[in-house]
Amino acid sequence: MGHQSNVLSAISVAVVLCAAPVWAQQDAAPVVPTQPITTPEGTSPDAAPMVAQGVEDVIARQLRAFKARDIDEAWRFASPGIQGMFGSADNFGAMVSQGYPMVWDNSDVRFLKREQISRWQVQTIMVQDALGALHMLEYRMIETPDGWRVDGVSLLPAPDVGA
Repeated sequence: MGHQSNVLSAISVAVVLCAAPVWAQQDAAPVVPTQPITTPEGTSPDAAPMVAQGVEDVIARQLRAFKARDIDEAWRFASPGIQGMFGSADNFGAMVSQGYPMVWDNSDVRFLKREQISRWQVQTIMVQDALGALHMLEYRMIETPDGWRVDGVSLLPAPDVGA
């Protein structure tokens, strides 16, 4: 029970902190790319499409990996900080399956706005879960020597839709 309790505690902390990454199979839902919104600091405007491509590719590949239940592949796209927080692909997978079911069982992904905030590229996506409900997520992406990695994910509140 002690080990399971520790894993559940780590999952609870991660969900509260909204620091969970996310998703690869040919039958996966289509990924709809967008045009870049901002140019990262210190790069030319010509570099922005390459940044957008890299960020979107990593998110899409991690989403497909989760959907295919390839936790080791999904883990590969997590930043060193996230990997250090969870310690293993299994702990990471358990957190995502319990804390982010819309990521675990995603069926469609749309890339929305992306912007540079401090050291992160922040990509907003809309993901459809297995039951068809839509969810807005914000991915914090960090560039590492090994390329772009997911450094955190936050579930955004649903917009107010009044009568």
